Amino acid sequence: MRLTVVGCAGSTAGPDSAASCYLVETEVEGRTWRVVLDLGSGAIGPLQRFCDPATVDAVVVSHGHPDHCADLAALSVLRRYGPRKDGALAPIPLYGPPGLDQRIVQIAGSHDDHDLDPFSYTPVAGGDRVEVGPFVLDFADAWHPIPAVAVRVTGPSVVTETGSLVFTGDTDVCEPVLELARDADLLLAEAGWAHQRVNPEGIHMNGTQAGTLARDAAVGELVLTHVASWVDPTGALELATAAYGAPAALATPGEVYVI
Repeated sequence: MRLTVVGCAGSTAGPDSAASCYLVETEVEGRTWRVVLDLGSGAIGPLQRFCDPATVDAVVVSHGHPDHCADLAALSVLRRYGPRKDGALAPIPLYGPPGLDQRIVQIAGSHDDHDLDPFSYTPVAGGDRVEVGPFVLDFADAWHPIPAVAVRVTGPSVVTETGSLVFTGDTDVCEPVLELARDADLLLAEAGWAHQRVNPEGIHMNGTQAGTLARDAAVGELVLTHVASWVDPTGALELATAAYGAPAALATPGEVYVI
């Protein structure tokens, strides 16, 4: 199982990175399976460097803020008008909180549901589990101002029989996300508050909180993400490393993690 960072900028796309987007892949019996986690603003462009977005096996979106879902509308355009428009492809399974389907329509600015044609949408919430080929996806409710989920992806590992990664989406520290992350091989944790020490509740984590979550969940590796492009991430990384008790990594576009 491989995790490729497609975009990791928080709040908006930045000059060097699209907003939130991550590609999870594995090979089983000669076939590559691909699941995209989030498709935020600006992500559809760089995603095409790593795969054909029109043929991915599923898309999981953590919540309906544009930096996590805006390019679902772009993927819809690509499927309906791009090179694969006449390929008779099955709709792409789409998983996310309730109402995500209508966010696509809103972002597209359309007056009908044709923008939804490329997708087969299933709303998910904490406790739900779905299977996508060799992947098992488990969801937990995140703590954010709008409905949001974190996801745990379990699949084939190069080291043991199975491996796991957890993507927090946007969340403050909360028990459901902690339990979802427990003993994961890799935790992809947002740190939207970066190095700020005092923050409003129920929105984001800072570096210390992300590191503490990783430590308390006993994860094997911590990757920090979702730091705004105008913020120096050094402070957040230092705080996360100190709280985690081991070196944390900073997500950068194009970086690949093998699980």
